[in-house]
Amino acid sequence: MLSLTLRDLWRKHRRKLFVTAGVLGSGYLLYKLYDARKHSLADVERELASERENDELIKAQLQAHFENIQRIADTTTLPHAMHYLSCRIAEELDLSPLTEMLKKGKDQPNSLSFSEKLELWDRLTILSFTRMVVSVWAVTMLSLYIRIQVNILGRHLYIDTACGLGSAHLHEDADLIERDDQQKYLAGADFLANHGMPVLISNVQVAATEVLKGKQLSDFFNTTVLHETVMQILDMFMNAGSPHRWVDCLMPEDSSVNKLSRTPSSDSTILSDFTKFNKLMFETKEVLSSAEFGSVVEVSLKAVVDALAEDTSIQSGGNSLASGMPLAKLLPRIAQIGPSLVDEPIKNRFIKIIQSVPEVELFFTLLYANMPAS
Repeated sequence: MLSLTLRDLWRKHRRKLFVTAGVLGSGYLLYKLYDARKHSLADVERELASERENDELIKAQLQAHFENIQRIADTTTLPHAMHYLSCRIAEELDLSPLTEMLKKGKDQPNSLSFSEKLELWDRLTILSFTRMVVSVWAVTMLSLYIRIQVNILGRHLYIDTACGLGSAHLHEDADLIERDDQQKYLAGADFLANHGMPVLISNVQVAATEVLKGKQLSDFFNTTVLHETVMQILDMFMNAGSPHRWVDCLMPEDSSVNKLSRTPSSDSTILSDFTKFNKLMFETKEVLSSAEFGSVVEVSLKAVVDALAEDTSIQSGGNSLASGMPLAKLLPRIAQIGPSLVDEPIKNRFIKIIQSVPEVELFFTLLYANMPAS
């Protein structure tokens, strides 16, 4: 009887039971799929969180290393190079022989003819402006050049360090910088003082002679005229000859670097023949010749000349230069302010002005990150 009843129930309700079992089975399957998906999403979120933490750690390490690189440039490399540069400018552009001859002519009127005095004054005028402009250009370019060096080298050394810590994707392309190459590369900061100075002085003097042509000792100079005169000499010097000719004052004309610049980036066989030092020099020259760096130089030079005109005005009594003074009276002020341009970095306000220019800060941030400036 019981078995008949169960069979009757089964026949009567088996469709419902199948549907119910199917629904329950599907629900269980969906639950398992949902649970697996939930765990999978949780794993992905944990991986993403871990990657974000790693990214933040890398960013923090890069920022700390970047700031340390800037401190090295400002406290070690730049002071040494500036001291040497100051000595070389003082040697090459010594005004004292001319001023002593003029003083002698004043004390002993018959020792110099009128034409000889005029010639000495003309030479003193040109040499005074040459020394000022050489100092402006040299302190600006050297401070920027050294920061280019330490940023390029610092970035490469950071990558080398990451290779040493076992970063597989970096290790494949590892090309570690030897200590000798590092020292040789950084020693290039003295190229301007050692080798580039004669060419720099000669070319600036040509520009100064052209800009000052026709100016008389009695001509009145005010702050605006002084600013315009210095900027005209700088512009003429920077734009004379072939594009970026002034780069030769900062770094050697190396045939291997030039060959590297003409090598297609896809030609790995040729590229592998060059030393890491050659590649560092090539990268430096590429930066110096870039339009972005040209804009930074232009802004930096103008900032220094603005400060220079302001300081000269203060030294001249403020109102006297603002209203104008004869060129003959301005020349001693120009001679006096020249050494302050190449003073040691800790006391050099012109270097601080360059470092605080927003375009300069952005340029070196992007350079360290190896991103194209825009």
